[in-house]
Amino acid sequence: FQHYYITNNLRKMSAFSEVNYVDLPAVFALSARHDADPHPEKVKLTVGAYRNEAGKPWVLPVVKKAESMLAADETLNKEYLSMGGLQSFTDAATRLVLGENSRLVNEDRAVALQTLSGTGALHVAFQFISQFYPGCKDILVSNPSWGNHKLMIDRLPGVNFVQYAYYDPETMGFDLEGMCRDLEAAQDGSVVVLHACAHNPTGIDPTMEQWLKIAEVCKKKSHFPLFDLAYLGYASGSFDQDAASIRLFADLGFEFIVCQSFAKIMGLYCERIGCMIFAGQTAEISHKCLSQMKIIVRSIYSNPPAHGARIASMCLNNRDMRAEWEDCVKEMHARIRRSRSYLHTALKTVNAPGSWDHILAQNGMFSYTGLTKAQCELLIEKHHVYLLKSGRISMCGITQENAKYVANAIHDAILNAKEN
Repeated sequence: FQHYYITNNLRKMSAFSEVNYVDLPAVFALSARHDADPHPEKVKLTVGAYRNEAGKPWVLPVVKKAESMLAADETLNKEYLSMGGLQSFTDAATRLVLGENSRLVNEDRAVALQTLSGTGALHVAFQFISQFYPGCKDILVSNPSWGNHKLMIDRLPGVNFVQYAYYDPETMGFDLEGMCRDLEAAQDGSVVVLHACAHNPTGIDPTMEQWLKIAEVCKKKSHFPLFDLAYLGYASGSFDQDAASIRLFADLGFEFIVCQSFAKIMGLYCERIGCMIFAGQTAEISHKCLSQMKIIVRSIYSNPPAHGARIASMCLNNRDMRAEWEDCVKEMHARIRRSRSYLHTALKTVNAPGSWDHILAQNGMFSYTGLTKAQCELLIEKHHVYLLKSGRISMCGITQENAKYVANAIHDAILNAKEN
């Protein structure tokens, strides 16, 4: 009886009884709804993951080749990697971003560690800034931006999430004047998160002339740039062109961080392969900072995974495999451009109200359609077209087969959605 009494009371006195339930992020909740939906013409435009023309995930042929080679290599084992990860991967990833003849690399001022994809790189970077950055603790993020930026920043002590203007809803384009105004108004020495290319969620990137103006403001205000680089090659099909914004800041003498993901550009989504690059004023400063970043890694997950890093290293360092991988990225870029054309043409064909040229002008995986929340809700509920209620769509979900269906659904939503 006594045992029952004590056990029963312990159950009533849970230390976690005040914990509230939190809904899934919208992108995952909508994806789950789509997957459970039996409608034959349902369309998924939510998750930012590449799909081929058949709407299926694509394992890159060069990745399959690398996996076969790794499986046949009897010298490999399952020992831990170091806290910094596989150096052949991080060295090659750094050169990919900064260039083969980068002064930062040659002077040993660019250091890197392997992370759990781009999310892990950002988390380590934000942790490092929270603990060691001596400047202003405001972290400036574009409005809008990837939702996980705010989620991570809000959960760290001593840093503040602040937004700067980026998207102009009137032109459905880039608001350079608003961005520069907000960067000027920010406290000196703020951290500025910049999407290096293929901006998520808008698909709108600054031109190089605009990047120079942004850099000039950041230099004037002593801001610290932190680049989010998840879509290298997706914007233009060229690694060098898509990395040009980062290289501009490097040439202008900034210290900076790059948080790089290999999920999209190698199709290694579930392998969680990323790289965080730190560029400091001197090699000594860079390596001191790297040592602290490794301790942060140690406190979270100790060591990164080896399998995906080995795949990425082979694709980066083997000349023939590198060329094959670059061709795969060019094909992914071209496929997304075709998807934009499919939807743009279909919207024009069905005479959907408004101008849809912004779909062609935007870059990368996403498009900010300009659709309202009410229109998005009608698309989901009536037509089974799943998209975020901000109007963001993943262009990979558009195929030649479903483009007209989506266009007709958008036309109906514009005409019949009841705005609150």
